[in-house]
Amino acid sequence: MNKKEISGRKLLGIAGMGWMFDAMDVGMLSFIIAALKVEWNLTPGQMGWIGSINSIGMAVGALLFGVMADRIGRKNVFIITLLLFSIGSGASAFTSTLTVFLIFRFLIGMGLGGELPVASTLVSESVPPEKRGRIVVLLESFWAGGWLIAALISYFVIPKFGWQTALIISAIPALYALYLRMGLPDSPRFSAIKDKEKISVFQSLAKLWSKEYGRQTGMLWVLWFCVVFSYYGMFLWLPSVMVMKGFSLIKSFEYVLIMTLAQLPGYFTAAWFIEKFGRKFVLVVYLIGTAASAYFFGTAESTALLMTSGILLSFFNLGAWGGLYAYTPEQYPTIIRGTGAGMAASFGRIGGVLGPLLVGYLVAQKMSIQSIFTIFCISIIIGALTVLFFGKETKSKELV
Repeated sequence: MNKKEISGRKLLGIAGMGWMFDAMDVGMLSFIIAALKVEWNLTPGQMGWIGSINSIGMAVGALLFGVMADRIGRKNVFIITLLLFSIGSGASAFTSTLTVFLIFRFLIGMGLGGELPVASTLVSESVPPEKRGRIVVLLESFWAGGWLIAALISYFVIPKFGWQTALIISAIPALYALYLRMGLPDSPRFSAIKDKEKISVFQSLAKLWSKEYGRQTGMLWVLWFCVVFSYYGMFLWLPSVMVMKGFSLIKSFEYVLIMTLAQLPGYFTAAWFIEKFGRKFVLVVYLIGTAASAYFFGTAESTALLMTSGILLSFFNLGAWGGLYAYTPEQYPTIIRGTGAGMAASFGRIGGVLGPLLVGYLVAQKMSIQSIFTIFCISIIIGALTVLFFGKETKSKELV
C-alpha cells in the first residue's frame, strides 16, 4: 500500500465521519417529526414546514459555503459547516416552541447543505481519476451508516427518553470537528491555485452558464431538483406514512430501520458499477429503479409488498445519490468547482423545500398516498431522462 492510498483512505474516513454525522441528524429528523406530531399536536402542514425549513437552510448553506470553498479552501469550510450544524442540533434540544425549533433547523440546514458538496469536492480533488467515482460513492455510503444510527437512536431512545435526548446525542460531532482541524489536509488542486489570482463570484457565476459549461449546469440543476424533491418528500415522511397506513409509531420505526439497512448494498453496488460502466449508467439505472419502487410503495396494500418496495426504494435511491455526488464535481474546473457543485445542490434544495410541504398539503387535502408517490415517481423519471440525453460521461476524466 503506497502513501497516496493511505492518505486517500484517511481522507475518506475523516470526510465520511462528517458525512455520517450529517446523515444521523437528517435521519433522526424524520422520526422527531413523527414524535413532535404527538407531543406538540402538530398539523400535517406544520410537520411539512419542519422538513422544508431544513431544506431552505440547506439551499442557503450550499450556495454560501460552495462559493466560500473556492475562496478560503475546502478544509476550512468543511470544519465550519460541521460546527454549525452540531451546535445548532444540540441547542435545538432545549426548545419548547415550534418557532424556535424552526430557527435552529434553518441553521442546522445551512451547515448540512454546505458540508455535503464541499466534502465530495474535497475528496474528488484528492484521489486518482481511476478511483475517484468509487471513493466518492463510498463516501456517500457513510450516509447509510448515519441513517442506521439515527434509526437505532430513534427506535431505542426517543420512545423511552424523548426526542430531546436524541438531539443532544447528535451534537457530539462538534467535538469531532475540532479534532478535524488538526490533521486534515486541504485539496491538492485547491492548494495549487490558491496563491494565483482568483476570479470574482460574479465571474464564477458567468462561467457556470457560459457556452463551455452551460449545458452541464442546466443538466445538474434539473437532476438535483428532481432527486432532492423526491428524496425529502418521500423519506422525511416515511415513518408518518407508515403510521397513516395503520402501523403504530414503534412498529413504523422498526420497519423504517429495516428499510434503512438496504441503503448499504445500494451504495456498494453503485460504487462497483460506477468505475466499470460509468456515471451515467449508475444514475439512469438506479433512478429508474427508484421510480418503480416509489410507485409500488405508494400502491402497496400488504405488509410484504410495502416492505419489499420500501427496501428497494432505499437500495436504488441511495445508490443514485452516490452517483450524483461523484458526478457533480467532475463537471467543472477547480477554480469554479466549489461554486458549481454548491449551486447545483442549492437549486436542488428548493425541491427539498417543496417536497415535504407538498406531502403535508396533499395529506391535508385527503389525497391518497398512492397519488402522492406517483408524483415522486414522475419526478425521478424526469431526472433520469435529463442525465441520459444531456449528461456527458466523466468516467476516469482528469480533473483540471
